[in-house]
Amino acid sequence: MYVTPADLKYTKSHEWVSEEDGFIVIGLTDYAQSALGDIVFINLPEVGDDVTAGEPFSDTESVKAVSDVFSPVSGTVAEVNEDLLDNPALVNESPYEAWLIKVENITDTEDLLSAEEYEALVAAEEG
Repeated sequence: MYVTPADLKYTKSHEWVSEEDGFIVIGLTDYAQSALGDIVFINLPEVGDDVTAGEPFSDTESVKAVSDVFSPVSGTVAEVNEDLLDNPALVNESPYEAWLIKVENITDTEDLLSAEEYEALVAAEEG
């Protein structure tokens, strides 16, 4: 079973979302990192870049594939997790601590799922 913290929100494309000091923090879920396998590279945007809800802002390269990471919000990148550039495996080790970006000036948010709704989505995908 995958870890799904109840205090976070989730997307259908397997990102987690939290609000912290007026920023939206975005990362990959435990399910996503498990499905990707060992992550060997993460391509992150620059501070000041715009992100758009439902559009890719990053990609991850794992031993299995390259996968896009989608933004659940529209806004401006306020901070990127520089630690992941040197050690992308942190996402595999601690997916809910290894956030990717923090976004400010939010103008749009896609529909987010509760932990319970996300668990149901994962269960349906695993069939």
